[in-house]
Amino acid sequence: MKKVLKQKTSASTTETVFTDQVVITAVDDENSVFTRLSASLAEIRKLKGVLGYILRSNTSATLDFTEPEKITENAILSSRIHDSCQEITKQFNLGQTESVLVEGENVKVLCMSIGENNISVFMEKNATHSGIIKRILM
Repeated sequence: MKKVLKQKTSASTTETVFTDQVVITAVDDENSVFTRLSASLAEIRKLKGVLGYILRSNTSATLDFTEPEKITENAILSSRIHDSCQEITKQFNLGQTESVLVEGENVKVLCMSIGENNISVFMEKNATHSGIIKRILM
């Protein structure tokens, strides 16, 4: 069962489709970086060991996870990692942070910011993250 929500924001239209496993947000070409990152992450999502991802800009978000029941938990974790990194970066005058990797017992999360877009890729602990960074930056 699909539910569609359309929302008018400034000169662009945003359409969100809710499915059993994925929340997909499509935006028009106003944010071409978001569109490019979304396509790259959709391909990265197919890699072995990748559990899901979150791509969030100021106006849109795209999420894709194997376990949809963990979307809220993963979204909170992603947000807290990005916020904490910004605070640490400011506090210690580290400049622009390229990427942050948080490793847990079974899962690791790669977080990056590209312009106004925040990216979090969730993967199994043994998955290789260096290739994912390169694919995102291409």
